[in-house]
Amino acid sequence: MTDLDSFRTETRAWLEVHCPAEMRTPMRSEADACWGGRNWSFQSDAQRRWLEAMAERGWTVPDWPKEYGGGGLSAAEARVLKEEMQRIGARPPLTSFGISMLGPALLAFGTEEQKKHYLTQIARGEIRWCQGYSEPGAGSDLAGLQTKAEDKGDHWLVNGQKVWTSYADKADWIFCLVRTSTESKQGGISFLLFDMATPGVSTRPILLISGNSPFCETFFDDVKVPKDQIVGEVNKGWDVAKYLLGHEREMIAGMGLGVGGASVTLGATVKPADPLLRAEIAAFDVDALAFAAMSERFAAMWKAGEAHPASPSMMKYAGTELNKRRNELVMAAGGSDALEWDSERSKGGKPARDWLRSKGNSIEGGTSEIQLNIVAKHILRLPGA
Repeated sequence: MTDLDSFRTETRAWLEVHCPAEMRTPMRSEADACWGGRNWSFQSDAQRRWLEAMAERGWTVPDWPKEYGGGGLSAAEARVLKEEMQRIGARPPLTSFGISMLGPALLAFGTEEQKKHYLTQIARGEIRWCQGYSEPGAGSDLAGLQTKAEDKGDHWLVNGQKVWTSYADKADWIFCLVRTSTESKQGGISFLLFDMATPGVSTRPILLISGNSPFCETFFDDVKVPKDQIVGEVNKGWDVAKYLLGHEREMIAGMGLGVGGASVTLGATVKPADPLLRAEIAAFDVDALAFAAMSERFAAMWKAGEAHPASPSMMKYAGTELNKRRNELVMAAGGSDALEWDSERSKGGKPARDWLRSKGNSIEGGTSEIQLNIVAKHILRLPGA
């Protein structure tokens, strides 16, 4: 038996003991995710025990170094853990922008003190983050941001506004792009961390067409931030921002796999009579399985530093289009019933609300048009792109 076989056997046995039965049922929606943070209320004792067990073992972030709260697993071991969790239908113990976006950036650019302080809290689910990037006048042209951080000697004074800040009203801290110099558009940006409870920070939810929204407007009015909460160098935050965007787009690409797997979930009672619709669903399932395989390959190459820098844009676009296509098919298969909005039978209009929400996938994390331009220019090397 190889070392990897032994690891699989041990992992399977550990999961059988420590993963509660309730945490082996499919997630019905985003509401079933565990976000953690200082204000988090666990939905059940099983959710709490599952997070605590995985965090204690370092398996909320299995491939992070142990000294920062991770599991210290190799890429092959992390893949085995993922496979064994999928085998029993285990839910992710923790959903976190700290894990999917900020953590990798801190590992690459943070000081040793920042890594030990923030990464361990992220790994244990003790701190919940939001992302302060987009502004009313700086969306696709992110480098045009105007939120200002003035050097006041012993602190930064932040003033400005962000928009489309996911879960800003629920987050503990924010990782935020601020302008610290006007001498250069991209060269005058810094990457700043601060507590959302700091005086001068306020949020206002934005309601979407789906009737639900994680998004907020976020306002900063004379917010004082300690000088040592800059990640990387002053005026070089654009390097951190670009690195983090790659991980964000990888995360959004994962929407192409859906909540419960690659296939279209239509429900056991739904059997479309239209042969053309059945053919479209079959074609979608083939494409979804191909995307899942491509995602595994991309993730391995990305973590090994072998992926093309523009690959996250390609994956983000493909995953976004796949998720929109899935929701279109669910609506088509459901017919007029899928348009229902409020009843318990439709789980509060979940099919229609998910369909409407999926339209935003092609905007968030960089519009589809921007992603296609990046692919055309940097991967396909098309003239004039």
